[in-house]
Amino acid sequence: MSLLKAQAFAKLPAERPSEALALLKAQAEVFGRKIVVLDDDPTGVQTVHGVSVYTSFGEKALLEAFVEASPLFFLLTNSRGLPAAESQALHEQIARNLVRVSAQTGKDFLLISRSDSTLRGHYPMETEILRKTIENEGKKLFSGEVLLPYFKEGGRFTYGDTHYVLEGEMLVPAGETEFAKDKTFGYASSDLKAWVEEKTAGRFAAEGCVSVSLGELRALDIEGIANKLLKVEGFQKVIVNACADADVWAFCAALLRAFAAGKEFLLRTAAAVPKALGMIAEKPLLTRGEMRLPGERGGGLVVVGSHVQKTTAQLEALRQSTLPLYFFELDASLALSGGLMEQAMRIREGCASLIAKGESAVVYTSRQLVAPEGFNAEEKLRLSLQIADALTSIVAELPVRPGFLVAKGGITSSEIGVKALRVEKATVLGQILPGVPVWQTGEGSRFPGLPLVIFPGNVGAEDALLEALQALMGA
Repeated sequence: MSLLKAQAFAKLPAERPSEALALLKAQAEVFGRKIVVLDDDPTGVQTVHGVSVYTSFGEKALLEAFVEASPLFFLLTNSRGLPAAESQALHEQIARNLVRVSAQTGKDFLLISRSDSTLRGHYPMETEILRKTIENEGKKLFSGEVLLPYFKEGGRFTYGDTHYVLEGEMLVPAGETEFAKDKTFGYASSDLKAWVEEKTAGRFAAEGCVSVSLGELRALDIEGIANKLLKVEGFQKVIVNACADADVWAFCAALLRAFAAGKEFLLRTAAAVPKALGMIAEKPLLTRGEMRLPGERGGGLVVVGSHVQKTTAQLEALRQSTLPLYFFELDASLALSGGLMEQAMRIREGCASLIAKGESAVVYTSRQLVAPEGFNAEEKLRLSLQIADALTSIVAELPVRPGFLVAKGGITSSEIGVKALRVEKATVLGQILPGVPVWQTGEGSRFPGLPLVIFPGNVGAEDALLEALQALMGA
């Protein structure tokens, strides 16, 4: 049942943010582990700044990451855009390499599997593979798994063990939203305990989950929550309610206390937890001067691949605006009938001409779904990847450097960052809008120093994409 947010939140105990943050800080200062965040698409950095994102998972890259001064780093797996078998193999490789590099550096690590705040992704496979691989290496024994999908900037809240998505003023149970109808990662349950049972096909029953309530968190019962965590065994699932950042801070303080007492947990969370555990301070939204290189006169490029309703509405708002933009549609149906790459080539030529003249272009895939009836989830995913390849080729072979690049959608962002721009390491500058991060591409990439806006498909109001372009173009 949907809830009016104002009424639901009015019933909650008062937040105690300054006290919760102080408790977390006291635990984090003595924690000492490297925090490793596996990001299943590039949007997981949507709350942080001044941290590195690596797209390589070899020991050389991990060694560099482990000796950085920052307490955390991100590894972009893009596993939400991979078939299940490929994601499994990738997570096995990463887990083995992490164990080796941890031994070489003498530095222990805490592992976060950062995934979608609307519960989409290869779950429970990814965390089960991480657990099995690391335990088989003989280095850790995981007592439980923490599930914390709260993400304020995107309007995702967990209340009474039910996960909600904010739509207007209403909190809508996640299982009743368009995200739950995802062709690859769909689900029915909004109660996270029932969701666990659904996703694990009954191997972990709803009644076996451990819940951490908003009442416990807002009472700052750190000792009580930590004691609850100390009793978790057998990779039991811990459901964490959260409706404010202070709830995350309080839980993380208790979690670090449980780690200090010898317990081990894997974390499957949205973007709020890495920011909390890494003690990343708040930073104002980025200005145009912080994103654009001095003297850069080239026009920009916007690439829209996401098909969720929110993205389509944002694209339409951009089309209706008075910004000096040129629009190109990539006909996704050509993936079935042929000619998709030829059309992408013509679009690339048009974009290059505009950018060279200091003008900006928007490329978007046609909005209708093209998968025929009878296609299974893997076939639909492969069709999506074929369309993504065509979209990516527009950037990969672009003959001129753009002044900025906006990638709309998680898979789109990853394909452009990794394949088209060949980024091996990037720095997160901050956010252009709440929940919308900006990378600065590193040396060795196709366009070093380029501001790459990683715009999630499911974040922002209808005018959010327009606001981002206004900031980048100085309009």
